Amino acid sequence: MRTNDAAAEVAPVAHEPHSDLKRVAASSFLGNFIEWFDYATYTYFAITIGQVFFPGSEVNSTLMAFAIFALAFIFRPLGAMFWGSMGDKKGRKQSLAISVLLMSGAAFLIGCLPSYQAIGLASPILLLVLRSVQGFSVAGEYSGAAVFLAEYAPPEKRGRYCSLVPASTATGLLAGSTMALVLKMVLPEAAIIEWGWRIPFLLAGPLGFIAHYIRTKLEDSPAFVKMEEGNKEAEHPTHLVFKKYRKRLLSSVAATMVNAVGFYLVLTYLPTYLTSYTSMEASQAQLATDIALIAYLLIIFGSGTLSDKVGRRRMLLTACVA
Repeated sequence: MRTNDAAAEVAPVAHEPHSDLKRVAASSFLGNFIEWFDYATYTYFAITIGQVFFPGSEVNSTLMAFAIFALAFIFRPLGAMFWGSMGDKKGRKQSLAISVLLMSGAAFLIGCLPSYQAIGLASPILLLVLRSVQGFSVAGEYSGAAVFLAEYAPPEKRGRYCSLVPASTATGLLAGSTMALVLKMVLPEAAIIEWGWRIPFLLAGPLGFIAHYIRTKLEDSPAFVKMEEGNKEAEHPTHLVFKKYRKRLLSSVAATMVNAVGFYLVLTYLPTYLTSYTSMEASQAQLATDIALIAYLLIIFGSGTLSDKVGRRRMLLTACVA
């Protein structure tokens, strides 16, 4: 994959005023933050969610909670194709505005779900459905925000601006982890199980509406407007990717897999592992995750800026080896 060729394809046609770029950057950061705050909250309360929806031994209930988390990933590639195609056909801002509404709505409804003791087997089934909706919608948020920023950003600062996307992801995780830490410190365990775990999910509702409103006020990038005016090709965008850009697609998937394994292992599962299988208290495990997330945030911005100087390919290869 040649970095210069790939960068040229998303180069903006004309630079918008700096204020427009700042609004796009802020909305991308906020929307992605909300999505990942909602998405990550589930993992930080996995033990509690297991007890609420899968009664039994703690080991089995926790495994079932993470099984629901894993099954939601099946819908990520489906969502990526759907939202990517919508972004190419209907516009970046429309796909982003709808995806954040779906994500936050599903999170809010998870916070409202009755427990297994209240409605039986219907409770975990509804949890699986809502988690699947989250998995489907988050695929459009992360990649859509990256494309939106890449098309707006000046070519010489594209890495710096696009680093806002993983930075907002880490910030959402940090906010979710911190809220979990605070709740576990100030509330007794019985209150956490009964109602405390629902608080972060219920916050998703109003936050999602705010992000949706902001995005409806944005304009699509000049690059998309030109593509829409000049592209009369009838072929479906997804078909075109598999037909013409298979090598780049496989390279991108491989590079993303390296990041994803470490990301979810360290930043989402590790707190549960430390709590369940070592003598570490839950608050200490959450604090360790918070420290890792802060370090992650600092590295992201430096790496994004450095990629503008040394190129994306060199940065990816170095990161994979490291």
